[in-house]
Amino acid sequence: MVEFQVVIAEPKEGKSYQTKVEGHHANSLIGKRINDEVDGIFVGLPGYRLRITGGSDSDGFPMKKGMAMQGRKKVVGKTGIGFKSNPKNVRLKKTVRGNIISSNISQINMRVVEHGPKKVSELIEEKESGDN
Repeated sequence: MVEFQVVIAEPKEGKSYQTKVEGHHANSLIGKRINDEVDGIFVGLPGYRLRITGGSDSDGFPMKKGMAMQGRKKVVGKTGIGFKSNPKNVRLKKTVRGNIISSNISQINMRVVEHGPKKVSELIEEKESGDN
């Protein structure tokens, strides 16, 4: 069974929220890419539209935009996702993950694009209280 930890950024409130997605909602996210927009119903936010902004796998390797694959790959670079700033003109080889969500991904980052009728905080609280 696939299970994702989803971090939802809410730019209106300036906050982010964490929630778990499992079951058929998690299966429907497999195959989506970074920058794809998904319906909020998949993460318990009916009426919302969310954009996938990134994520990481179970070992902590980040997803990198522009790499159309599901697995890991070593890339050479100076800046961007997975790279920390070093002295000028130093390039490093780092392992990153492709931009397609697979069952190996453990965390997905999303941002609210269209708002629904209720606040995100209310919907997340309702979902958590319904799980117990």
